[in-house]
This record gives sequence, structure tokens and C-alpha cells, in this order.
Amino acid sequence: MMRRLVPVALLVVATVIALYLAARPPARPDALTYPALVFELPVVEPLRLPNGMTLYLQEDHELPLVEITALVGAGSIVDPADKTGQGGLFSALLQAGGAGKRDPMAFSDFLEKYAIDLSVNTDSYSTVLDLSLLAEDLDVGLSVLDDLLRRPRFDAERLEIFRQQMLESVRRENDLPASIADRGLNQAIFGDHPFGRPTTVDTIHALTRADLVAFHQRYFVPENLYLSISGDFDRAALLERLQKRFADWPATGYQPEVIPPLVTPPPPAVWLAKKDVPQTTVLLGEVGIAKDNPDLQAVRLMNYILGGGGFNSRLMREIRSNRGLAYSVYSYYAIGRRLPGPFIAGGETATGTTLQMLRLMLAEMERVRSEPVAAAELALAKESLINSFVFAFDDAHDVLTQKMRLDFYGYPPDYLQTYRDKVAAVTVADVQRVANQYLNPQQMAIVLVGRTDEFVADAAGFDRPVRWLPVSSTQRGE
Repeated sequence: MMRRLVPVALLVVATVIALYLAARPPARPDALTYPALVFELPVVEPLRLPNGMTLYLQEDHELPLVEITALVGAGSIVDPADKTGQGGLFSALLQAGGAGKRDPMAFSDFLEKYAIDLSVNTDSYSTVLDLSLLAEDLDVGLSVLDDLLRRPRFDAERLEIFRQQMLESVRRENDLPASIADRGLNQAIFGDHPFGRPTTVDTIHALTRADLVAFHQRYFVPENLYLSISGDFDRAALLERLQKRFADWPATGYQPEVIPPLVTPPPPAVWLAKKDVPQTTVLLGEVGIAKDNPDLQAVRLMNYILGGGGFNSRLMREIRSNRGLAYSVYSYYAIGRRLPGPFIAGGETATGTTLQMLRLMLAEMERVRSEPVAAAELALAKESLINSFVFAFDDAHDVLTQKMRLDFYGYPPDYLQTYRDKVAAVTVADVQRVANQYLNPQQMAIVLVGRTDEFVADAAGFDRPVRWLPVSSTQRGE
């Protein structure tokens, strides 16, 4: 009897639902409404040890792991002019050259024993150490960090291995048109500034172990160290551990290095490099902006519309979608943290359409300067920047390291809190204004790498002299 009643009951329920939906059909997807999303920025308060170390600590008990990031305020911008590449060699040797009582092999085995993941990287302004480990091995991880910060070995034999790897990498740069173009554009934009100096065979040969030791002694000091730790620990107990571990590391009276100012770049030119490949690498660039520029958000939105928004950008739409001249074409501002970084636009196209693509790129730049952008374009750009903002906070350690970097580079205290409002406040007029102020297509360096014989005769038609990039420049000294 019960088995017979179940199908009948289901039929009744289905009938009631059908009648309800017929009387009140579901809303269209575009008519649905949702409550406003509320996003609160995580609050991170830095701590400072008596010796000057700056700490960022955040408990996160979701997983039995601990993440550690140490930022030292010195990078490749302080590489001597005749020893470019020092920062890269330093970070490679710090990571795998041994530390404390352990030579390189023993150090590697020790990390493997405790499943500690270690990486070291040097950028223009900083050297960053990242460690990931099990929470139960936190003391071990702190001892590894301590050895790396204060007692690296800079093993001489391992140094020569890394030197040979760097030499081979430099020798192979000319195998890739993109590498030739990147190197040439940096030199064309920044001239004889650390941003524009290439790493060569000669500069790598000039580096010595004493250079790396001197770099470490000069910059790896408590006042120049920012340390972020997140994960499964008790914050108060960890702070006590850190105070005890680094109590015997005294302050040194460290004064930050004076950052070398930008120099006057070479006059704009069309720079050519011969490479027997079926498509041309096209790059354009100029000095861009730094992070403290009041027009930062307006410039970002302008660039999104021009070439930073992927298929939503004008460059991609006109050059790829409408004309099929390139698989990818783009533009971006590498926002400078202390000095203005570059603006770069580029892509690759068949040899026969090189100059056509270049003209279209310049024309789109002129158009964003001369015509107000559409309100819909600006709205889409704003939506993208504002919505992507929250993804910077989906990981507890990312929150910490972002706060650490903002403090290190001297961002305004309310930078994150006001970011979305500043993006939302940008107007169509602002976009056109910053395009005219910061986007200068007639003054940009142009780099073309490919079968230059097929278009060199017409390359002078861009109101710039034609110059040749020395493709073999990295081979000096061989």
C-alpha cells in the first residue's frame, strides 16, 4: 500500500510546482537581483623588533602549514655598470650555495628531509626569500631562514656552476627574437641606466665571490629586512620565538642606497635587428609612470581600453579580430615602484605585414588621444579593474606580502582602501587627458626584429631615423 502512495504523492507535488511556475514564471537571468557584495579589506598591523626588523604575522589555521617571505631592500638596480647580472647570480647562489654549517649538498638534503620549499628571487629593488613548510617544523624553518639571512656560504664551486649557466643563457638570448627585442627596447628607452644595461658575457665573467659577499654584508641587515609569516601558529608565541632568535643580530645604522635617477634616453628611432624568421617581433615603448603618480588609475584604465584588456582592447580588436594580422597584440604600463617604469606595446606579425601592423598600432594610440573613449568602454574597464581587485586577497599569505610590499615601497596608508573609489571616479575626460599626457606615440622607440631586408626601405617612413641593433652584443669577450 505504501509503495502505491509514494508515486501518487510525487505526482501531486510535481503538479503543485508546475501550477506555481505557470502562475509565476521565473525571472529572466538579466532581471535577477542580488544583495550588494560587501568586501572588507583584511587589517594587517606590522610589528618592529628592537633591532629594526619589520614583522607581519597572521594566524591561519585552515591547513597545518606555514608560509614565510623575507624581503631585503636591495636588488639589481645597484649592480655595478660593469657587473650587470650580479643580482641574478646572488639569488641563485643564496638559494643553493649552502648556509650555516651545511655545504650546498647537505643544505639541499636538509630542505628535502623536512619538505621545505625554498625560492630566492632578485628584482630591481629587492631580494625575496620564500619558504613553505609544515607547521610542526616551524622552528626548523626559522633556523633555515636565520642561516640564509646571516650565514650564507656562497660556495665557490657552486658559484662557477651558476656562472656557466648564466653564460649559456646569455649566449642563447639571440636565438629568440623576443629576447633581442626586449633587450633592444630597454636600451632604447633607458639608455645607460641600470634599467637599460644588458647582462653580457663580459659582465658575468667580471663577477666574483667577493662581490656577492659584499652585497650580502651591505644589505642583509635587520633595518633593511621585512618578514611576513602566515599559517598554523600562535601569534604571541611566534613573536617570542623571533625575538629570541634574532636578539643577537644588532642594528647597523643602515641607510638605504640612493637610487640612480633616470638618464636622458637616446632620441627615438626605429631599431632593426636581422633574424631569419617568418614573422616580425614588433615593440614600441617609452618611459611610463611610477606608483605615486596621481593619474595612476586613469592611466591604467586608458591602457586597458588601448591594449591591456585582451579581447576587450582596441589593439586586439582592430589588429587581430578585424584584420587577422597578429595572434596577440598588447600594451601595458610596468608601474615603477621607485622610478617610472616603461610603457610597452607589442606583438608579432608576418614579415609582409610588419609596417601595416605598426601603423595600425600607432593609429590606435593617436585615436585614444584625439577622441573621447565610449562610456561603455570605460565602464567595462572599470568593472574589470574593480572586480579583479578582490582576487589579491584570496590567500592569507598574499594579504601579508602585499601589505609588506606596500609599506616597503611607501604607498599611501589608505592605498587599498581608496583603490576602488579612485578607479570608479575616473571620467571619459580623464582618460583622454592622460592619454595625451602619458602616451606619446611620436616619441616612442620602435624595435623590429625579423627579416628586415623586406621592409627596411620603408622603415624610415615613421619620422624617426633607422638604427641597427647589434644582435651579437652579448657575445663580447668571446
